[in-house]
Amino acid sequence: MTAAGGIERFDAPLSGAAVVAGALRGMLRAKGGEAVLPQRALAREVVLEAEAVGAYARLCGFSPEQGVPITWPHILAFPLQMRLMLGVDFPYPAMGLVHLHNRIRQHARLNLGDRLTLTARAGRFLAHDKGQAFTLETTATRDGATVWQGTSVYLRLGRPGQGEQAPVLKGEAADRLVEAWTVPADLGRRYARVSGDANPIHTSALGARLFGFRRAIAHGMWTKARAVAALSPRAPLDAAEVEVAFRAPLFLPGQVGLYAGPADDIRDFEVRDAAGARAHLRGRLTLSPEDSVSC
Repeated sequence: MTAAGGIERFDAPLSGAAVVAGALRGMLRAKGGEAVLPQRALAREVVLEAEAVGAYARLCGFSPEQGVPITWPHILAFPLQMRLMLGVDFPYPAMGLVHLHNRIRQHARLNLGDRLTLTARAGRFLAHDKGQAFTLETTATRDGATVWQGTSVYLRLGRPGQGEQAPVLKGEAADRLVEAWTVPADLGRRYARVSGDANPIHTSALGARLFGFRRAIAHGMWTKARAVAALSPRAPLDAAEVEVAFRAPLFLPGQVGLYAGPADDIRDFEVRDAAGARAHLRGRLTLSPEDSVSC
């Protein structure tokens, strides 16, 4: 079920005070009645600026030769997603939501200096045995053409939810160790500076403990980006898709390994703990035939 609405445009990200106020308002929101996802969409104009892209790319392991990372528009759209989830019409508090799954599709090469229109909206409810899941949908257009799409699945813990079944990512074995990473203790704070996602479970040991984690955990979207950087060709992508399921939290600091199946147009991968036994993330990277040739 959705509520009526339209498209609202924003030029600036949320201030820290607005984020705190929205989070508190959501936690105090009265419960009861049928949950409704807002229908309104939020939009902003962005430019792919070299300095911001470079800072993000370096932290996530992308080389300059790889151009604009496929994951970068998600970062630019994150303020719109936060505005949606902090809105008075959103049915759940933003704090405590779990990012379960993320899929990105890039339809054309992204270039530094491009001007994009980003639009984010709530999608649909999905069934999950640990609560109610829902999607947030984002599109990026350039000169009126869609060049990028993203879908994030979030979970509100509680009674089993309603709707179509939430996606489950299954695939071929990812059994070859590609890289081993040492993940530093301050990664969450460094990623927050380049992404704008300053959720305290990632940036503060105390904040993490307040939400049940023994210490701060890495951003799932950093882990995704780091894996994509390692598995992508050393050239800009023209068209690609990357889908991941977020599994166990990656505590900071930590040691992890990137495992992958055979290099091909479609490649399954996992980020596992140092022993190679527990998966933090499972994913699938699909390249266009032209891009896969340069792998």
